[in-house]
Amino acid sequence: MSSSKVAIVTGSSRGIGAAIAKRLAGDGLKVVVNYSGSASAAAKLVDEIEKAGGHAISGQADVSDPNAVRRMFESAEAAYGGVDVLVNNAGIMKLAPVAQFEDAVFDQTIAINLKGTFNGLREAATRLRNRGRIINFSSSVVGLYQPTYAVYAATKAAVEAMTHILAKELGSRGITVNAVAPGPVATELFLDGKDQSTLDRIKQMNPLGRLGEVDDIAQIVSLLAGPDSGWINGQVIRANGGVV
Repeated sequence: MSSSKVAIVTGSSRGIGAAIAKRLAGDGLKVVVNYSGSASAAAKLVDEIEKAGGHAISGQADVSDPNAVRRMFESAEAAYGGVDVLVNNAGIMKLAPVAQFEDAVFDQTIAINLKGTFNGLREAATRLRNRGRIINFSSSVVGLYQPTYAVYAATKAAVEAMTHILAKELGSRGITVNAVAPGPVATELFLDGKDQSTLDRIKQMNPLGRLGEVDDIAQIVSLLAGPDSGWINGQVIRANGGVV
């Protein structure tokens, strides 16, 4: 892709988001590394991208705050002249049975996973240049209906609904809107607190016998953000190695 293209990747100071930012920078895009509180991690990633020959800036924004998201887009436009790609990766996963789910955690999950995605979509709908790309993040748990995942899965199901609808609303401008729904991915956050027997059990649930890697997901985002995906629109790609 031409280096004139610009991508905002939310929640990209670590984990899957960081892998996506690095991959898109490697593809030739100028990247805005969004973070909420991890300024040092974002700065380190920007430095890594720049040293590898790419172009990146950091952009602080709590995605649940519409004004902060607006300012992030404005900063990207001031630095690079416009925005072509939005990757809505930022999110949290707090788990508990419905009967035990606390109001504050419910509100936080809705604010970040659902409203945060919506805030990005609303700005992108008016700011993205024609033939742009929007990639949202859902989760394969939407279709698994596992205990303790009710609120998290509900926010991701809502993201999928918005994906399908916005794809129709923006189609006349050549902007595609898709979602990636990963299964378990071996990030630091996912691995933390899990013993080897738990990890082995999760791996055995997968036909390919392993956890996903961050690069597995970054490769899919690279395709959806690139020039070869113009006929992929309004889709949810369940990137999980075959877990159903």
